[in-house]
Amino acid sequence: MSSVTLFGLCGAALVGLGLFGLIVQPGVLRKILAFNLLGSGVLLLFGVIARRGAAAGIGSDPVPQALIITALVVAFAATVLAVALLRRLVQETGRDSLDTDG
Repeated sequence: MSSVTLFGLCGAALVGLGLFGLIVQPGVLRKILAFNLLGSGVLLLFGVIARRGAAAGIGSDPVPQALIITALVVAFAATVLAVALLRRLVQETGRDSLDTDG
């Protein structure tokens, strides 16, 4: 098994775990973490696809690398914003849920 195939399988597993966490987990913080896991899996798959293209002789293109690095920075900033909003929600309401009944 080549490293590209292994990374592709790991990326698919991360996407699956992220989707599972988004669907099953009730807490907002866990949904944020599951969404990050899903995004990391997609970025890993994107990197694998770019690597397979470079290995096939198409040529080394720096654009996928730049897109992945940019996406990681944006995902980190979005996660920090979401966690800050969740902390504010907990301060204001005392709950970490978006349910209105209770």
